[in-house]
Amino acid sequence: MAAGSFVGFRTLQAIDTLTPCPCGNVAGYARCCGPLHDGAVAPSAELLMRSRYSAYVLKREDYLLATWHPSTRPAHLKLATQQPSPTWLGLDVKYHEEDSEHATVEFVARLRYSGGKAQRMHEISRFVREGGCWYYLDGRFPDG
Repeated sequence: MAAGSFVGFRTLQAIDTLTPCPCGNVAGYARCCGPLHDGAVAPSAELLMRSRYSAYVLKREDYLLATWHPSTRPAHLKLATQQPSPTWLGLDVKYHEEDSEHATVEFVARLRYSGGKAQRMHEISRFVREGGCWYYLDGRFPDG
């Protein structure tokens, strides 16, 4: 199923479209990740990764599953029932490499659980392009 063709149940979190996008783009959600969450096709793997980060912030499990490659996609993520629920603090893209069908994006996402100490999630993600759409394939957590 193409990311741009997915329509399903949504649990939306309200977001001020005049503020920076959750992924950090100062252009705002309405000009950054919002159109992708509404069905537009991500033009690059980096933009798909950024929109997926924003989807985690907004608990858009539908979008996360639709943009996950079918060969590695879980049946569900249960974001709405995750306890404790993380507070996402920011995203930093470290590296991005892409050809016409494969891509790698290295990023660090910062988060906190229940007001505790902030944590870093460092991942090197792989993406694949099929039928004109980018999909998250998998990721690994580098040492250190």
